[in-house]
Amino acid sequence: MRAKVCAVSRASLDKRPDEVAAMFDAVARRYDLTNDVLSMGQDRRWRKAVFAACEARVDDRVLDLAAGTGTSSIPFARAGAFVVPCDFSQGMLRVGKAQTPELAFAAGDATRLPFADGVFDVVTISFGLRNVVDPDAALAEMLRVTRPGGRLVVCEFSRPSWAPFRTLYVEYLMRALPSIAKAVSSSPDAYVYLAESIRAWPDQAGLAGRIESAGWSEAEWRDLSGGVVALHRARRPFD
Repeated sequence: MRAKVCAVSRASLDKRPDEVAAMFDAVARRYDLTNDVLSMGQDRRWRKAVFAACEARVDDRVLDLAAGTGTSSIPFARAGAFVVPCDFSQGMLRVGKAQTPELAFAAGDATRLPFADGVFDVVTISFGLRNVVDPDAALAEMLRVTRPGGRLVVCEFSRPSWAPFRTLYVEYLMRALPSIAKAVSSSPDAYVYLAESIRAWPDQAGLAGRIESAGWSEAEWRDLSGGVVALHRARRPFD
């Protein structure tokens, strides 16, 4: 049974956790390089925007969900925050621990986080909420582990606001992205799932509504790269 799971190269849009984890295990070795190529370097700009939006201060406790190899967590550590990179792909965690052993990596499922109530000042997730089997349950779990008044930052693919660009972007997703992935990724079939999952994901307003339905308040967003990516922010209300 284990061998069958490890053989999965891409997940379905049902987002079975075993399939998603196996898919990310397969792409872990060249994950950061592939993202850099596919985004044409924009992923670096997006990481900077996430860090700024989190407003993490020295000694703040930051949970970086779907952190993968920990690349997104490094700026928080350098700023003096205590950051926990958390992911449920063991392959990602192995690569991350080898590359950045000073980070406190943790294994965890976003729908059942292994942390106590209200322990984090900031919870952030970049390009991972879309891959969770139950995003609403994950948003509720993020609320649970965040202190009252604490912050949520979600960076996720979204919908370009300009119609001609949106059409061009969808063509890139469904045609060019899988082809480029074949040249650089250790598991290119996974990027077919990536394209399909982005196209099926809600737009900016739709995600903001789901965030508030999970109990967060003051949900707002701003577009990055013309709406290819949206940065959502919200707060946990004071009890």
